Parts: sequence; structure tokens; C-alpha cells
Amino acid sequence: MSHPSPRAPGSADDDAARPVPASSPPPYAPGSTAPAPDRGAPAAQKVPEPIKVLIAAAFVIALGYGLVAPVLPQFAASFGVGVAASSAVISAFALCRLVFAPASGAVVNRIGERPTYLIGLIVVALSSAATAFAQTYWQLLVFRGLGGIGSTMFTVSAMGLIVRLAPRTMRGRVSGYYATAFLLGGILGPVLGGFLAGLGMHAPFLIYAGALVAAVLVVWLRLKDETLGAKRTGAAQPPMRVREALDAGAYRAALASSFSTGWTAMGVRVALVPLLAAQVVGEGPAVAGLALALFAVGNAAALTVTGRLTDRLGRKPLVLTGLVVCGLATIGVGFSTSVVAFAVLSLLSGVGSGTLNPGQQAAVADVIGPDRAGGKVLSRYQMCADAGQIAGPVIAGALADAAGFGWAFGVSGALMLLAALAWLPVRETLPEAARTGTGTRG
Repeated sequence: MSHPSPRAPGSADDDAARPVPASSPPPYAPGSTAPAPDRGAPAAQKVPEPIKVLIAAAFVIALGYGLVAPVLPQFAASFGVGVAASSAVISAFALCRLVFAPASGAVVNRIGERPTYLIGLIVVALSSAATAFAQTYWQLLVFRGLGGIGSTMFTVSAMGLIVRLAPRTMRGRVSGYYATAFLLGGILGPVLGGFLAGLGMHAPFLIYAGALVAAVLVVWLRLKDETLGAKRTGAAQPPMRVREALDAGAYRAALASSFSTGWTAMGVRVALVPLLAAQVVGEGPAVAGLALALFAVGNAAALTVTGRLTDRLGRKPLVLTGLVVCGLATIGVGFSTSVVAFAVLSLLSGVGSGTLNPGQQAAVADVIGPDRAGGKVLSRYQMCADAGQIAGPVIAGALADAAGFGWAFGVSGALMLLAALAWLPVRETLPEAARTGTGTRG
């Protein structure tokens, strides 16, 4: 089967096409099979039980990650290495996620989402336990890096399960719940870690490993009877190729916004905000911590409402709004000279990030649809965020050294605005029937 060659995000392609009847397969899902049954209006639906299990597991995973994140650089430094080497332990995890992402997508397509998810959790649990017993810096670097392989396995497979199990009319809502679970776990993890400080630097890694084992047992037991499309019919689900997904303007735009979000909201925010607070705003770690906390508060507040709005108003309006708000606020952060402005703009950045994420993920799910295996498509989407998270701090940090924080945050915010431009010509992936609550197919 031949397909048109991929086009760049933002081109005036299929996104200006004529309206599509709600009863016909959507053109943004190339090669899709028969549409799924009507699942009703968003207001009448409840979150499926299997997805609740995934959301609970996401909270446990993030909680454990929050436990070890503050300890890890100190643990590395205990081996007598410098700041750069201590930071490399953190980068090794992200780098392994990025490098292994294509393979994880292939694994999902081959053995299915649920087995890949469980294997990924087990790999991270073993990595965390091994990290606790590392005897040298190089052992620590290798053990932590291997955890990144498991991380990308369960991340990609979890997205695949959500694509498969969530009705189209509540994909935004489910994406919002899932992101909120990760966010809350990430916030509470360091707090809980503070109470465990007296147990030593090894304890958080062992506790994290135990929490992951518990998550494996819960997912294995609660999703044990959950059958996915291919197993119901006894036939293999046709995998969606990345080239097919790239034919959809929404997927191309989602890759652009995923990269810019990874660069700005996940990378530059963590790496440069503490330095900006000290060198420009003239305050110490307390104000930097306040800014990071306000970003999380804004993110969580937005996620509580934008998931549902994404299923009512459509994916595109929320993504565009979030990109513009986060982009402009990020630019403003770089020029902040007072604590008040710094804090308010950090809050607005979080609101923007929380506004765009559910719609962005739901649009990718719409492109894949429930009847295709989308492991490779999802892995490329995740890779863009990881690549941005790795490149952003390095390039923005170099800009800050050469030209000042205004340029570093200005370029980072501009990337968000460029991603918004990529979304402008994209056709909405949620049909009008689903947005008005009159029912839809697929």
C-alpha cells in the first residue's frame, strides 16, 4: 500500500478539507478499519475501570520518581565526582528513553500494550533496586540509564492502552486525569522523601522499587481479563506506520508541540528557573521553589477543567490556547525583575501547559484510532518530548551565558508560539457530533 510523502507541519493540506459526516471514518486516521460503536455523549460516560487502574498506577510511579529525584545528584556526588558528572546521571535516564523509544514502539506492536507495560515497570523496579546497591559511579550511571529503557516502555504502552480503551468522546478527559495523577505524584514524592531523609540515601530507591512491584501486581491482576482488539477477534491488529500518521496534519502539529513542550515546560523550566531566580530576580532557592510550585499549581488547576473542555469544544482550540499562553508567559519570565512578576508568570506558564496537554494527546489518539496498533506512532511522539527536554536546557543555557536569560526564555517561548502556528491549519479531529453531545462513531 503506497502513501503520500510526509508533509511539514503547518502546510495547507487535508486540514482545509470539506466537512466529514459523523458516520464515516475520519480522514485524519489513514488506513483505519471499521469505526467503533457509538459510545454516547461525554456527560453520560464514566471512566472505564481499566483506565482507572492505569491512572492509579501513574500516581504510584510518579510518587516514587519524586522520592528519588532529589536524592540522586547527592548520591552521585558521594562517589567523589563533580557537578557535571552528577548531572550526567540524570541525563543518562532521559537519553536512554530517547534512544530506546523506537524499539519500545516496535515491542508494543509485537507483543501488545499490557505485556510491554508490565515489563517496563519491572525493568524500572530492577534498575531502582540495583541503583540503591551501586558501589561505583559507573555502576550508578549504568543502572540508572537502564531505568530509562523501562520508562519509555511503560510510557508508550500506557498511551497505547488509553488510545485503545478510552472512547473518543472522553479522550481529553482521560488524558487530563492521567497527567494530573503524574503531576500530583511528582509533587507529593519530594515531600514524602523529606520525611524519609533519616533513612539514608539508599532507602528512596528501594521504596521506589517496592512501589513499582506493587503497581505491577495491581495492573496484572486488575487488567488480567482485559482483552484488547486483536485478542478479541483472534486476528492481529494492523499496525499504523509512522508515515501514515504523518499524513495527518494533527499528528505533525502534535510532534511540533510535543518537542516545544519538552524543551520549555519540562527542560528549561527545571534547569534555568532556579538560576534566573538567583541571578536576575535576586532571590534564592525559596523563590525558585515557589516558582516551580506555582507552575505545578497552574498545571494542576488547568488539567481539572481542560480535559473535559477538550472533549466538548474540540482538541484544537485548547491546544492553541495553551501554546500561546505558555509561550507568552515563558517569554515574560525571562524578563522578570520582581518576585511578583516572576511568580505570576510562572503560574500562567503552568496554566498554559495544563491547557494544551490533554488536547494534544487526545488528537494523537484520534489519529491512531482504536482499531490500529500505534506503538511506533506513539513512540515518535514521545521521542519529540524527550528530545526537547534534553536539548532545551543545553541550548537555552548556552544562550543565557552568551546573551542573557531574556534570550534563553525568549527563544523557548517562541518555540511554543511556532508550534501554535503549526496547529492553525489543522482540521479538528473530534467531529461536531461528539462535541455537541449527539453521539459519534469511533
